Amino acid sequence: MIRESANVRGFAVPLDYTYRIQLPHRSGSLARVAGTIAEGEGLIGDVTTISVGRTASVREITLEVRDRDHAEKIVEMLNTLSGVEVLWARDRALLRHEGGKLAIESTRPVRTVQDMRDVYTPGVARACVAISEDPSLAGELTMIGRSVAICTNGTRVLGLGDIGPVASMPVMEGKAVFYHQLAKVSAMPILIDTKDPDEFIETVVRIAPTFGGIHLEDISAPECFEIETRLIEALDKPVMHDDVHGTAVVTLAAVLVACRHTGLTLENQVVGQIGLGAAGFGIAALMVDAGARRVLGSDPNPLSHERATAKGIELADMQTVMDEADIVVATTGRADLIDPAMVREGQVILALTNPYPEIDAEAAVNSGAAFAADGTSVNNVLGYPGIFRGALLSGAREINLPMKLAAAETIASLATGNELVPDALDSHVHEQVADAVREAAIESAVAHLDRAPMGL
Repeated sequence: MIRESANVRGFAVPLDYTYRIQLPHRSGSLARVAGTIAEGEGLIGDVTTISVGRTASVREITLEVRDRDHAEKIVEMLNTLSGVEVLWARDRALLRHEGGKLAIESTRPVRTVQDMRDVYTPGVARACVAISEDPSLAGELTMIGRSVAICTNGTRVLGLGDIGPVASMPVMEGKAVFYHQLAKVSAMPILIDTKDPDEFIETVVRIAPTFGGIHLEDISAPECFEIETRLIEALDKPVMHDDVHGTAVVTLAAVLVACRHTGLTLENQVVGQIGLGAAGFGIAALMVDAGARRVLGSDPNPLSHERATAKGIELADMQTVMDEADIVVATTGRADLIDPAMVREGQVILALTNPYPEIDAEAAVNSGAAFAADGTSVNNVLGYPGIFRGALLSGAREINLPMKLAAAETIASLATGNELVPDALDSHVHEQVADAVREAAIESAVAHLDRAPMGL
Protein backbone atom coordinates (compact mmCIF):
# COMPACT_ATOMS: atom_id res chain seq x y z
CA MET A 1 0.00 0.00 0.00
CA ILE A 2 2.83 2.40 0.86
CA ARG A 3 5.18 3.10 -2.04
CA GLU A 4 8.87 3.52 -1.26
CA SER A 5 10.19 7.08 -1.36
CA ALA A 6 13.70 8.48 -1.62
CA ASN A 7 15.64 9.80 1.35
CA VAL A 8 18.12 12.64 1.16
CA ARG A 9 21.44 10.92 1.61
CA GLY A 10 22.40 10.63 5.25
CA PHE A 11 19.34 12.45 6.56
CA ALA A 12 15.89 11.37 7.72
CA VAL A 13 13.82 13.97 5.88
CA PRO A 14 10.18 14.45 6.98
CA LEU A 15 7.74 13.26 4.32
CA ASP A 16 4.27 14.39 3.30
CA TYR A 17 1.96 11.42 2.74
CA THR A 18 -1.59 11.63 1.39
CA TYR A 19 -4.06 9.07 2.74
CA ARG A 20 -7.32 8.34 0.93
CA ILE A 21 -9.68 7.26 3.70
CA GLN A 22 -13.23 5.94 3.60
CA LEU A 23 -15.13 6.61 6.84
CA PRO A 24 -18.71 6.48 8.08
CA HIS A 25 -20.71 9.56 7.13
CA ARG A 26 -21.87 10.47 10.60
CA SER A 27 -21.00 12.95 13.30
CA GLY A 28 -17.67 12.33 15.06
CA SER A 29 -16.12 10.05 12.42
CA LEU A 30 -13.62 12.60 11.19
CA ALA A 31 -12.80 13.57 14.77
CA ARG A 32 -11.97 9.91 15.54
CA VAL A 33 -9.69 9.77 12.52
CA ALA A 34 -7.95 13.02 13.51
CA GLY A 35 -7.53 11.81 17.08
CA THR A 36 -5.94 8.56 15.93
CA ILE A 37 -3.57 10.46 13.64
CA ALA A 38 -2.55 12.68 16.58
CA GLU A 39 -2.04 9.59 18.73
CA GLY A 40 0.22 8.21 15.99
CA GLU A 41 2.22 11.49 15.97
CA GLY A 42 1.20 12.47 12.45
CA LEU A 43 0.86 16.17 11.64
CA ILE A 44 -2.28 16.97 9.62
CA GLY A 45 -1.99 19.28 6.61
CA ASP A 46 -4.52 19.41 3.78
CA VAL A 47 -7.94 17.74 4.12
CA THR A 48 -9.95 17.30 0.90
CA THR A 49 -13.42 15.79 0.53
CA ILE A 50 -13.49 13.44 -2.45
CA SER A 51 -17.08 12.18 -2.14
CA VAL A 52 -19.98 12.14 0.28
CA GLY A 53 -22.53 9.32 0.25
CA ARG A 54 -25.52 8.39 2.36
CA THR A 55 -23.53 6.02 4.57
CA ALA A 56 -19.87 6.78 3.87
CA SER A 57 -17.57 9.57 2.75
CA VAL A 58 -14.10 9.56 1.24
CA ARG A 59 -11.49 12.12 2.19
CA GLU A 60 -7.85 12.66 1.35
CA ILE A 61 -5.79 13.74 4.33
CA THR A 62 -2.16 14.83 3.97
CA LEU A 63 0.13 14.17 6.92
CA GLU A 64 3.73 15.00 7.69
CA VAL A 65 5.41 11.79 8.86
CA ARG A 66 8.94 10.89 9.87
CA ASP A 67 9.55 8.16 7.32
CA ARG A 68 7.93 5.27 5.44
CA ASP A 69 7.65 3.09 8.57
CA HIS A 70 5.88 5.90 10.41
CA ALA A 71 3.46 6.27 7.49
CA GLU A 72 2.69 2.53 7.56
CA LYS A 73 2.14 2.60 11.31
CA ILE A 74 -0.56 5.26 10.94
CA VAL A 75 -2.26 3.17 8.23
CA GLU A 76 -2.43 0.25 10.64
CA MET A 77 -3.82 2.43 13.43
CA LEU A 78 -6.53 3.94 11.20
CA ASN A 79 -7.61 0.53 9.91
CA THR A 80 -8.41 -0.56 13.48
CA LEU A 81 -11.18 2.05 13.70
CA SER A 82 -14.70 0.71 13.16
CA GLY A 83 -15.96 1.49 9.67
CA VAL A 84 -12.72 3.19 8.62
CA GLU A 85 -10.59 1.95 5.73
CA VAL A 86 -7.41 3.44 4.28
CA LEU A 87 -7.90 2.93 0.55
CA TRP A 88 -4.34 3.95 -0.25
CA ALA A 89 -1.47 6.05 1.08
CA ARG A 90 1.10 7.66 -1.16
CA ASP A 91 4.12 9.93 -0.92
CA ARG A 92 2.53 13.27 -1.91
CA ALA A 93 5.63 14.50 -3.73
CA LEU A 94 5.63 11.41 -5.96
CA LEU A 95 1.91 11.86 -6.61
CA ARG A 96 2.50 15.43 -7.77
CA HIS A 97 5.30 14.30 -10.10
CA GLU A 98 3.37 11.55 -11.90
CA GLY A 99 3.39 12.26 -15.63
CA GLY A 100 5.98 15.00 -15.13
CA LYS A 101 5.39 18.68 -14.45
CA LEU A 102 5.77 20.09 -17.98
CA ALA A 103 4.00 19.94 -21.33
CA ILE A 104 4.62 21.68 -24.66
CA GLU A 105 1.51 23.53 -25.80
CA SER A 106 0.77 25.95 -28.62
CA THR A 107 0.12 29.59 -27.83
CA ARG A 108 -2.69 29.80 -30.39
CA PRO A 109 -5.36 27.21 -31.18
CA VAL A 110 -5.73 25.97 -34.77
CA ARG A 111 -9.47 25.62 -35.44
CA THR A 112 -9.93 26.49 -39.09
CA VAL A 113 -8.24 25.98 -42.43
CA GLN A 114 -7.28 29.65 -42.37
CA ASP A 115 -5.61 29.17 -38.99
CA MET A 116 -3.64 26.29 -40.49
CA ARG A 117 -2.62 28.43 -43.48
CA ASP A 118 -1.42 31.15 -41.08
CA VAL A 119 0.68 29.04 -38.73
CA TYR A 120 1.81 26.36 -41.17
CA THR A 121 1.86 26.19 -44.96
CA PRO A 122 1.86 28.50 -46.79
CA GLY A 123 2.06 31.29 -44.18
CA VAL A 124 4.96 29.82 -42.23
CA ALA A 125 7.23 30.25 -45.25
CA ARG A 126 6.86 34.02 -45.05
CA ALA A 127 8.01 33.97 -41.43
CA CYS A 128 11.00 31.82 -42.41
CA VAL A 129 11.98 34.21 -45.22
CA ALA A 130 11.60 37.23 -42.93
CA ILE A 131 13.97 35.68 -40.39
CA SER A 132 16.47 34.64 -43.05
CA GLU A 133 16.59 38.26 -44.25
CA ASP A 134 16.71 39.71 -40.72
CA PRO A 135 17.79 37.16 -38.04
CA SER A 136 16.82 39.57 -35.24
CA LEU A 137 13.16 38.89 -36.10
CA ALA A 138 13.52 35.37 -34.65
CA GLY A 139 13.02 36.89 -31.22
CA GLU A 140 9.65 38.30 -32.31
CA LEU A 141 8.34 35.63 -34.66
CA THR A 142 9.32 32.50 -32.69
CA MET A 143 9.56 31.34 -29.09
CA ILE A 144 13.32 32.04 -29.03
CA GLY A 145 12.82 35.52 -27.58
CA ARG A 146 11.01 34.19 -24.51
CA SER A 147 12.74 30.87 -23.95
CA VAL A 148 15.52 29.50 -21.78
CA ALA A 149 17.36 26.18 -21.81
CA ILE A 150 17.93 24.71 -18.34
CA CYS A 151 21.13 22.71 -18.87
CA THR A 152 22.54 20.20 -16.40
CA ASN A 153 24.64 17.05 -16.17
CA GLY A 154 23.24 16.15 -12.73
CA THR A 155 26.61 16.16 -10.95
CA ARG A 156 25.53 18.35 -8.00
CA VAL A 157 21.78 18.06 -7.44
CA LEU A 158 20.38 19.67 -4.28
CA GLY A 159 21.83 17.78 -1.32
CA LEU A 160 21.85 14.53 -3.28
CA GLY A 161 25.20 14.97 -5.02
CA ASP A 162 26.06 13.27 -8.32
CA ILE A 163 22.85 11.41 -9.18
CA GLY A 164 23.12 11.87 -12.94
CA PRO A 165 21.11 13.87 -15.46
CA VAL A 166 17.97 11.72 -15.66
CA ALA A 167 17.47 11.65 -11.88
CA SER A 168 17.85 15.45 -11.86
CA MET A 169 14.88 15.91 -14.23
CA PRO A 170 12.28 16.59 -11.49
CA VAL A 171 14.40 19.54 -10.32
CA MET A 172 14.77 20.89 -13.85
CA GLU A 173 11.03 20.55 -14.46
CA GLY A 174 10.39 22.41 -11.22
CA LYS A 175 12.63 25.27 -12.35
CA ALA A 176 10.73 25.42 -15.63
CA VAL A 177 7.37 25.52 -13.81
CA PHE A 178 8.44 28.64 -11.92
CA TYR A 179 9.79 30.29 -15.06
CA HIS A 180 6.39 29.90 -16.70
CA GLN A 181 4.22 30.69 -13.69
CA LEU A 182 6.17 33.63 -12.33
CA ALA A 183 7.82 35.25 -15.36
CA LYS A 184 5.97 33.94 -18.45
CA VAL A 185 9.23 32.50 -19.79
CA SER A 186 9.21 29.15 -21.60
CA ALA A 187 11.97 26.97 -20.17
CA MET A 188 13.04 23.54 -21.37
CA PRO A 189 15.20 21.11 -19.37
CA ILE A 190 18.20 19.88 -21.36
CA LEU A 191 19.87 16.83 -19.82
CA ILE A 192 23.48 16.47 -20.97
CA ASP A 193 24.97 13.06 -20.26
CA THR A 194 28.64 13.91 -19.79
CA LYS A 195 31.00 14.99 -17.02
CA ASP A 196 33.55 16.29 -19.50
CA PRO A 197 33.45 20.12 -19.62
CA ASP A 198 34.47 20.24 -23.30
CA GLU A 199 31.65 17.90 -24.32
CA PHE A 200 29.15 19.78 -22.16
CA ILE A 201 30.14 23.14 -23.63
CA GLU A 202 30.06 21.85 -27.20
CA THR A 203 26.58 20.41 -26.65
CA VAL A 204 25.20 23.67 -25.24
CA VAL A 205 26.76 25.74 -28.03
CA ARG A 206 25.15 23.50 -30.66
CA ILE A 207 21.64 23.67 -29.16
CA ALA A 208 21.90 27.35 -28.15
CA PRO A 209 20.23 28.75 -31.34
CA THR A 210 16.93 27.29 -30.09
CA PHE A 211 16.86 29.50 -26.99
CA GLY A 212 17.13 33.11 -25.90
CA GLY A 213 19.18 32.29 -22.81
CA ILE A 214 21.12 29.49 -21.12
CA HIS A 215 20.39 28.62 -17.48
CA LEU A 216 23.05 26.31 -16.01
CA GLU A 217 21.93 24.20 -13.07
CA ASP A 218 23.27 21.60 -10.62
CA ILE A 219 26.77 21.24 -12.08
CA SER A 220 29.57 20.37 -9.66
CA ALA A 221 32.40 22.74 -8.78
CA PRO A 222 34.96 23.59 -10.02
CA GLU A 223 33.78 22.47 -13.49
CA CYS A 224 30.74 24.75 -13.27
CA PHE A 225 32.94 27.86 -13.20
CA GLU A 226 34.89 26.86 -16.32
CA ILE A 227 31.70 25.85 -18.15
CA GLU A 228 29.96 29.14 -17.40
CA THR A 229 32.98 31.29 -18.30
CA ARG A 230 33.54 29.56 -21.62
CA LEU A 231 29.86 29.62 -22.57
CA ILE A 232 29.66 33.34 -21.84
CA GLU A 233 32.62 33.83 -24.17
CA ALA A 234 31.18 31.56 -26.87
CA LEU A 235 27.56 32.78 -26.99
CA ASP A 236 25.97 36.15 -27.71
CA LYS A 237 23.10 35.54 -25.30
CA PRO A 238 22.62 35.52 -21.51
CA VAL A 239 24.28 32.62 -19.67
CA MET A 240 23.97 32.18 -15.89
CA HIS A 241 24.72 29.38 -13.48
CA ASP A 242 21.81 29.75 -11.08
CA ASP A 243 23.49 27.92 -8.20
CA VAL A 244 26.23 30.57 -8.26
CA HIS A 245 24.48 33.79 -9.20
CA GLY A 246 20.77 33.27 -8.55
CA THR A 247 21.46 32.10 -5.01
CA ALA A 248 23.89 35.00 -4.51
CA VAL A 249 21.35 37.58 -5.64
CA VAL A 250 18.65 36.36 -3.25
CA THR A 251 21.16 36.02 -0.39
CA LEU A 252 22.39 39.58 -0.94
CA ALA A 253 18.77 40.74 -0.85
CA ALA A 254 18.26 38.90 2.44
CA VAL A 255 21.43 40.43 3.88
CA LEU A 256 20.29 43.92 2.86
CA VAL A 257 16.96 43.34 4.60
CA ALA A 258 18.67 41.90 7.69
CA CYS A 259 20.88 45.00 7.80
CA ARG A 260 17.76 47.14 7.58
CA HIS A 261 16.18 45.27 10.51
CA THR A 262 19.30 45.59 12.68
CA GLY A 263 20.37 49.12 11.78
CA LEU A 264 23.53 47.99 9.98
CA THR A 265 25.03 49.18 6.70
CA LEU A 266 26.64 46.58 4.46
CA GLU A 267 29.47 48.94 3.50
CA ASN A 268 30.55 49.10 7.15
CA GLN A 269 30.29 45.38 7.90
CA VAL A 270 32.55 42.33 7.68
CA VAL A 271 30.81 39.47 5.89
CA GLY A 272 31.84 35.88 6.55
CA GLN A 273 31.05 33.08 4.11
CA ILE A 274 31.39 29.52 5.41
CA GLY A 275 31.61 27.15 2.45
CA LEU A 276 33.06 28.28 -0.89
CA GLY A 277 31.44 25.84 -3.30
CA ALA A 278 29.37 27.09 -6.21
CA ALA A 279 26.75 28.87 -4.10
CA GLY A 280 29.17 30.01 -1.39
CA PHE A 281 31.66 31.49 -3.81
CA GLY A 282 28.87 33.25 -5.71
CA ILE A 283 27.56 34.77 -2.48
CA ALA A 284 30.98 35.89 -1.26
CA ALA A 285 31.90 37.33 -4.66
CA LEU A 286 28.67 39.33 -4.86
CA MET A 287 29.22 40.64 -1.32
CA VAL A 288 32.60 41.96 -2.49
CA ASP A 289 30.96 43.58 -5.52
CA ALA A 290 28.15 45.01 -3.38
CA GLY A 291 30.70 46.92 -1.30
CA ALA A 292 31.03 45.00 1.99
CA ARG A 293 33.95 46.37 4.02
CA ARG A 294 35.64 42.96 4.12
CA VAL A 295 34.61 39.49 3.05
CA LEU A 296 36.07 36.46 4.80
CA GLY A 297 35.75 32.97 3.36
CA SER A 298 36.23 29.58 4.96
CA ASP A 299 36.45 26.23 3.16
CA PRO A 300 38.68 23.21 3.82
CA ASN A 301 38.86 22.42 0.08
CA PRO A 302 42.04 24.00 -1.35
CA LEU A 303 40.53 23.97 -4.84
CA SER A 304 38.36 26.90 -3.80
CA HIS A 305 41.13 29.03 -2.37
CA GLU A 306 42.78 30.47 -5.50
CA ARG A 307 39.42 31.44 -6.98
CA ALA A 308 38.43 33.17 -3.73
CA THR A 309 41.61 35.17 -3.25
CA ALA A 310 41.55 36.28 -6.89
CA LYS A 311 38.15 37.83 -6.16
CA GLY A 312 39.33 39.66 -3.04
CA ILE A 313 37.87 37.20 -0.54
CA GLU A 314 40.11 36.80 2.52
CA LEU A 315 40.67 33.17 3.49
CA ALA A 316 40.22 32.26 7.14
CA ASP A 317 39.27 29.29 9.29
CA MET A 318 35.70 28.97 10.51
CA GLN A 319 36.51 30.14 14.03
CA THR A 320 38.05 33.33 12.68
CA VAL A 321 35.01 33.93 10.50
CA MET A 322 32.72 33.56 13.51
CA ASP A 323 34.98 35.80 15.62
CA GLU A 324 35.35 38.64 13.11
CA ALA A 325 32.32 38.66 10.82
CA ASP A 326 29.31 40.83 11.58
CA ILE A 327 27.23 38.95 8.99
CA VAL A 328 27.74 35.19 8.59
CA VAL A 329 26.38 33.14 5.69
CA ALA A 330 26.79 29.34 5.67
CA THR A 331 26.29 27.05 2.67
CA THR A 332 28.28 23.95 3.62
CA GLY A 333 25.73 21.15 3.37
CA ARG A 334 26.63 20.15 6.93
CA ALA A 335 23.89 20.24 9.55
CA ASP A 336 24.69 21.63 13.02
CA LEU A 337 28.18 22.72 11.95
CA ILE A 338 28.03 25.97 13.91
CA ASP A 339 28.07 25.55 17.68
CA PRO A 340 25.74 28.10 19.33
CA ALA A 341 28.65 29.07 21.59
CA MET A 342 30.45 30.45 18.49
CA VAL A 343 27.75 33.08 17.87
CA ARG A 344 28.71 36.63 18.84
CA GLU A 345 26.33 39.19 20.29
CA GLY A 346 24.66 41.20 17.53
CA GLN A 347 25.67 38.99 14.60
CA VAL A 348 23.44 38.32 11.61
CA ILE A 349 23.40 34.56 10.84
CA LEU A 350 22.03 33.05 7.62
CA ALA A 351 22.49 29.26 7.74
CA LEU A 352 21.21 28.22 4.33
CA THR A 353 21.74 24.46 4.05
CA ASN A 354 18.48 22.56 3.51
CA PRO A 355 16.76 20.67 4.98
CA TYR A 356 18.90 20.97 8.11
CA PRO A 357 20.87 24.22 8.56
CA GLU A 358 24.33 24.71 10.02
CA ILE A 359 22.64 26.20 13.09
CA ASP A 360 18.98 26.50 14.00
CA ALA A 361 17.80 30.11 13.68
CA GLU A 362 16.16 30.08 17.12
CA ALA A 363 19.34 28.70 18.69
CA ALA A 364 21.39 31.44 17.01
CA VAL A 365 19.10 34.18 18.33
CA ASN A 366 19.11 32.64 21.80
CA SER A 367 22.92 32.78 21.67
CA GLY A 368 22.94 36.50 20.94
CA ALA A 369 22.42 36.87 17.19
CA ALA A 370 20.54 40.04 16.30
CA PHE A 371 18.93 38.27 13.37
CA ALA A 372 18.98 34.70 12.06
CA ALA A 373 17.29 32.72 9.30
CA ASP A 374 17.66 29.43 7.42
CA GLY A 375 17.33 28.23 3.84
CA THR A 376 13.55 27.95 3.97
CA SER A 377 13.44 31.74 3.72
CA VAL A 378 16.21 32.29 1.17
CA ASN A 379 15.23 30.53 -2.05
CA ASN A 380 16.77 31.27 -5.44
CA VAL A 381 13.34 30.99 -7.09
CA LEU A 382 13.03 34.66 -6.09
CA GLY A 383 15.86 35.51 -8.46
CA TYR A 384 16.26 33.59 -11.68
CA PRO A 385 12.78 34.03 -13.28
CA GLY A 386 12.88 37.82 -13.12
CA ILE A 387 16.59 38.03 -13.92
CA PHE A 388 16.25 36.05 -17.14
CA ARG A 389 13.00 37.75 -18.15
CA GLY A 390 14.65 41.13 -17.73
CA ALA A 391 17.64 39.97 -19.74
CA LEU A 392 15.44 38.65 -22.54
CA LEU A 393 13.30 41.81 -22.62
CA SER A 394 16.38 44.01 -22.90
CA GLY A 395 18.07 41.92 -25.58
CA ALA A 396 21.13 41.71 -23.33
CA ARG A 397 24.02 39.52 -24.44
CA GLU A 398 25.06 38.79 -20.86
CA ILE A 399 23.88 38.98 -17.27
CA ASN A 400 26.30 41.46 -15.74
CA LEU A 401 26.95 42.86 -12.28
CA PRO A 402 24.63 45.90 -12.54
CA MET A 403 21.78 43.55 -13.51
CA LYS A 404 22.43 41.27 -10.52
CA LEU A 405 22.71 44.19 -8.10
CA ALA A 406 19.49 45.68 -9.47
CA ALA A 407 17.72 42.35 -8.90
CA ALA A 408 19.00 42.06 -5.32
CA GLU A 409 18.10 45.64 -4.42
CA THR A 410 14.61 45.27 -5.89
CA ILE A 411 13.94 42.03 -4.02
CA ALA A 412 15.13 43.65 -0.78
CA SER A 413 12.95 46.71 -1.35
CA LEU A 414 9.84 44.55 -1.70
CA ALA A 415 10.21 42.79 1.68
CA THR A 416 7.78 44.29 4.19
CA GLY A 417 7.25 44.04 7.94
CA ASN A 418 9.29 41.25 9.46
CA GLU A 419 9.86 39.50 6.13
CA LEU A 420 13.44 38.61 5.26
CA VAL A 421 12.48 38.43 1.59
CA PRO A 422 9.13 38.90 -0.20
CA ASP A 423 6.81 36.07 -1.17
CA ALA A 424 8.55 33.95 -3.81
CA LEU A 425 5.20 33.06 -5.42
CA ASP A 426 4.08 36.67 -5.90
CA SER A 427 4.26 37.26 -9.66
CA HIS A 428 4.31 41.04 -9.09
CA VAL A 429 7.67 40.66 -7.33
CA HIS A 430 9.12 38.92 -10.39
CA GLU A 431 7.67 41.55 -12.71
CA GLN A 432 9.41 44.29 -10.75
CA VAL A 433 12.68 42.34 -10.68
CA ALA A 434 12.43 41.87 -14.46
CA ASP A 435 11.79 45.59 -14.97
CA ALA A 436 14.76 46.53 -12.79
CA VAL A 437 17.06 44.07 -14.56
CA ARG A 438 15.89 45.29 -17.97
CA GLU A 439 16.59 48.91 -17.03
CA ALA A 440 20.02 48.01 -15.64
CA ALA A 441 20.85 46.09 -18.82
CA ILE A 442 19.85 49.00 -21.04
CA GLU A 443 21.78 51.50 -18.91
CA SER A 444 24.84 49.24 -19.01
CA ALA A 445 24.60 48.95 -22.79
CA VAL A 446 24.29 52.72 -23.18
CA ALA A 447 27.23 53.32 -20.85
CA HIS A 448 29.29 50.79 -22.80
CA LEU A 449 28.50 52.59 -26.07
CA ASP A 450 29.39 55.94 -24.51
CA ARG A 451 32.79 54.55 -23.47
CA ALA A 452 33.44 52.71 -26.75
CA PRO A 453 36.01 54.28 -29.09
CA MET A 454 34.58 55.96 -32.19
CA GLY A 455 34.91 53.92 -35.37
CA LEU A 456 35.66 55.24 -38.86
